[in-house]
Amino acid sequence: MAKVEIKQPIVQEIAENVKDAQSVVLVDYRGLTVAQDTQLRKELREAGITYKVYKNTLMNFAFKGTEFEGLTDCLEGPNAIAISKDDATAPARLLAKFAKTAPALEIKAGVVEGNFYDTEAMKEISSIPSREELLARLFGSWQSPITNFARVIKQIAEKDGEAAPAEEAAAEA
Repeated sequence: MAKVEIKQPIVQEIAENVKDAQSVVLVDYRGLTVAQDTQLRKELREAGITYKVYKNTLMNFAFKGTEFEGLTDCLEGPNAIAISKDDATAPARLLAKFAKTAPALEIKAGVVEGNFYDTEAMKEISSIPSREELLARLFGSWQSPITNFARVIKQIAEKDGEAAPAEEAAAEA
């Protein structure tokens, strides 16, 4: 069997993984201990993110002609990719959070919703909260004025309720 025939299924696998991806983040994992790498993989898997190490040449072939082609310039040294099909900012957010405890992990670049971002821009993207958190903040801000209004109405009703018996007692006297 020729080398091309052996490598073609791996290129297909990479291309299939990135096909409908919201984001792909390229990281340099050199210097991570086995325990750190295992913990990182576990956290990413629990978040629904695919994290794999592939040869750079195979990723290069898989990225050709896709929106992820911009990552080919960053394919130097050992690399891994984190792929998310659901939450566009999740890989960057989780990798940046993990990098705080494991400084050896370095985010090189990424493509989020079709746009290429370098290391610095990926740091900015990692600070964006998840969609669920943003929705919770939005609904909380909507609920706050209504809750405050209800509290004021309740206090007015309680105040009027206390004043009414005092007025009745004064009228009877």
